[in-house]
Formats: sequence, structure tokens, C-alpha cells
Amino acid sequence: MAIEDWYKQLPPVTRAYITLCVLTTAGCALEVITPFNIYFNARLIFQKGEVWRLLTTFMFFGSLGLDFVFHMFFLIKYSKSLEEGSFRGRSADFLWMLLIGGAVLTCCAPFVNIQFLGSSLTFMMVYVWARRHQYVNLSFLGIFTFTAPYLPWVLLAFSVVLRSSPVVDLMGMLAGMLLACCSKCLLRQK
Repeated sequence: MAIEDWYKQLPPVTRAYITLCVLTTAGCALEVITPFNIYFNARLIFQKGEVWRLLTTFMFFGSLGLDFVFHMFFLIKYSKSLEEGSFRGRSADFLWMLLIGGAVLTCCAPFVNIQFLGSSLTFMMVYVWARRHQYVNLSFLGIFTFTAPYLPWVLLAFSVVLRSSPVVDLMGMLAGMLLACCSKCLLRQK
């Protein structure tokens, strides 16, 4: 399958978000824009009116490299799976979930001093996907198998082993937990 055909087959919200992430990260790598103009800074947003930072903080994934490729892989895999599965025919609901999750992450960001929230949003999608696919068996690097609800915890442990800050992953898990809890409460009311 040609890359153009693959790209056109992505669901609309996933395609738009991936496109914005790749363009933003590539724009920074090519020095067309600078990360200093797009990072999350509450003071600049609310005192200087730089409201674009509320969105651009979710679109930058660091330098182009292996880490960026892994983030895009997870983003495409779980965003596409959610939009085509749990949110099939309801792309607006999927977008709404992303906006609510983004709002939760934005509220948490000033307290943990994180400037770019794209990784946390991706981790939130992984968490939501894992909760909705409880009986799916997964394998981590072919070493051991586990069911999907443990995926966020396995990835968190892997981040810690690689000496990466667990705060980004934990924020995504927190946002995912809040969304899962709220959606269960709303479903019970209906």
C-alpha cells in the first residue's frame, strides 16, 4: 500500500492530529518555528494572550529521531484503533474525548512543570485503549505477555528503566483514569 493511500485511510481526527504533530515537529527541526513559541506557559497564555500555546503544546514531540518515531507509532496505533473501534462513526465524540483529556492535562501541567503535553495525551489514549480492550493479550519485546489493562504500567516501567521521567506518563494515565471514570458514571445515568 502506498503511503498516500495509507494516509487517506486514517480516520479524520487521527489524520488531522498526526499531520499537525508531524508538521509542528518538522517545522521545529527545520527551524521554521521554534519550540519557545509553542510550549505551554500559563503566564504567556493568560497574561499575554498567546492562546495558540493551548494547542501547540500537544503537537511537538521533540527532535526528529527514534523517540519521535516511537511516539508517532503509538499515536497512530492507539488513536486509529480508538477512532475506528470504540468511537466508530463518532469521530466528534473521539475529538471531544481528546479535548477533555487535553483540558485535564493542561490543568495539571503548571503543577508539574511540563511544557509539552503531546506525550501525555498519547499515553492517555494508550490508557483508554487498554481499558476498553481488557481481554487482548499483548507481548512486550517478546519477553513476556500480559493483558491490555497492564500496557500503561508496562510502558511506565520501561520509561523508568530508560531513566525517563515518569511524570509525563503518569499525567496521561491520570487523564485516562478520569475519562474512564467519568464515562462510566455518564453511562450509568443513561
